[in-house]
Amino acid sequence: MADVLRIEGLSVSYRDRERTVRALGGVDLTLRAGQILGIVGESGCGKSTLAHSVLQLLPANGRIEGGRVFFEGADLTRSDGETLRSVRGRRIAMIFQDPVSGLNPVLTIGRQIEEMIRTHVSVSKSEARRLALEALHAQGLPDPSRVADAYPYQLSGGMCQRVMIAIATVMQPAIIIADEPTSALDVTMQAAILQELRDLRTRTGMAVLLITHDLGVIANIADDVAVMYAGRIVEEANVRELFARPRHPYTAALMAARPRLDDPGRKLAPIHGAPPDLSELTGKCAFLDRCAKAVSQCRTELWPDLERTSDNQRVACFNPMYVGA
Repeated sequence: MADVLRIEGLSVSYRDRERTVRALGGVDLTLRAGQILGIVGESGCGKSTLAHSVLQLLPANGRIEGGRVFFEGADLTRSDGETLRSVRGRRIAMIFQDPVSGLNPVLTIGRQIEEMIRTHVSVSKSEARRLALEALHAQGLPDPSRVADAYPYQLSGGMCQRVMIAIATVMQPAIIIADEPTSALDVTMQAAILQELRDLRTRTGMAVLLITHDLGVIANIADDVAVMYAGRIVEEANVRELFARPRHPYTAALMAARPRLDDPGRKLAPIHGAPPDLSELTGKCAFLDRCAKAVSQCRTELWPDLERTSDNQRVACFNPMYVGA
C-alpha cells in the first residue's frame, strides 16, 4: 500500500511561563493507505501533540522546532494558510476527544455539516443539506432530519460522536485522525464507534491514525501500533506481534498493567512513578527511573534509535526484552 502520510524527525515544544517543554523529540512515522495505525501511551507522552501537529492545530504557545510532515507531496509544516485550509477537513479530517465540546453549541448539527461542505466545494444550500442528511444517515442516526435540526446539547454523547464522524467523513478524506474518540463513551457505544471506523476503512480505503491510551482499543481495531513515551516512539510493531512479543520494557509494563478477559484473576502490575518532566530531560533514558532492565548505557545516553528486530517490529532500547503474551 502507498504511503499517504510521512512524518520525519518531528520536534515540537511548548513555552510554559519560564520553561520550555519539549513535547516531541524527533518522531518518525509512516501511515499507509487503508491502514489503521494506533498510537498508544500514557497521558503526557505526546500523542495528542503529534496528532495536532499534522494539521498545524497547536495552541499559541506550541511550536514545531524541526522535522517535516509530508502529505500528497506537500510538506504541511512549510505550507501556507490557504494550502492548510484546503487540506483540513477535506483531505485530512480529525475526530476530537470530547464530542460535545468539539461541536459548536450555538449552531444546529445540520448547519455545522453544511458549513464543512460549502467551505470546500461549491454547492447550493439545498445540495449541502442533502449531503449532510446522507452523512448522518450513513452513521446510523435515526431520523437524520430531526438530528440535523437539533443542537449538540439535545443529543447524547454517543450521538454527538457519530455526528463528529459524519462531519469528518462527509468530504471522503484520505486520512482520519481520531484523538481518543471513545474515551468519553460507555462500552457499548465504544464498540459501535470502533466498528464504524473499521467499516469506513473497508468502504472507502481511508487511513486512520488512532490516538488512545487504551490497549484494548488498539487490540480491537489497529493493524499496527506505535508506542510513545516522553515525546518519542519507543516501539513500533504489527499489533499481533506487539501483544505477543513486546520488546521495550515500557510496552511490557503497559501490557502487565492491563486487565485480561482471558485471565480475570491475574493480579495487575501497575507502572510505578510517572512520565518525566519534559522540560528537564537530561542525558539518561527517559524511562530509567521506572525500568527494571536498565543497563549502564541507559544512565548516560538519552535515547537509542529505533532498530528493527523483525520484519514487523522496531524498538528503541539498549536492553530490549522478550516477554510472552
